[in-house]
Amino acid sequence: MTYATEQIASALKAARKGKGLSQRALAKLAGVPQSHISKIESGAVDLRLSSLVEIARALDLEVTLVPKKHLAAVQSIVRSSEQPARQGAPDPSSSRELRKLQDSLGFALHEYPAVKELAQLQRQVRELQRLAVPLPDPGPLREATKAVQAITSNTGHLNELRRALSSLQHLRNALVHEVPRVGTVKPAYGLEEDDHG
Repeated sequence: MTYATEQIASALKAARKGKGLSQRALAKLAGVPQSHISKIESGAVDLRLSSLVEIARALDLEVTLVPKKHLAAVQSIVRSSEQPARQGAPDPSSSRELRKLQDSLGFALHEYPAVKELAQLQRQVRELQRLAVPLPDPGPLREATKAVQAITSNTGHLNELRRALSSLQHLRNALVHEVPRVGTVKPAYGLEEDDHG
């Protein structure tokens, strides 16, 4: 069985179990013999496209070809829709650090509106807030706050601000592209229009 076929078989089996269906019940819904479903799930038979379409539709799934460049966006949306309702709020220390950084940025942008790194840093903070997930380490937020405060007190260098920006960009990218294990992660991409600010 190829890796792609294995992924599809696993997804079908997970969807069947998620709906609480036995192989026999799915077979009736899809019009495919139960023995064939068993073989598909165990990888003992190649999956025909017609069988895949029937089984997928019986599980409220749709078979679609997605352009490779959009695959990450589609996967993110699917992951977010499959997660149960959010349990609890984001980590309080992360939220506190994000607010502190946002406050520092507000003051810095007022004093230094021409420093593009400050505006870029503010965009990263907004994206992290939109994700609303506990951060594995609030350290990059603290470092960014220090860098912003150093700029406003004229004791810091632009390179420190750039390093902080790069660190937050890496943190945001790691959070967005990580497969969620617990709780709900808001997708980095959405189907609705974004107001950008």
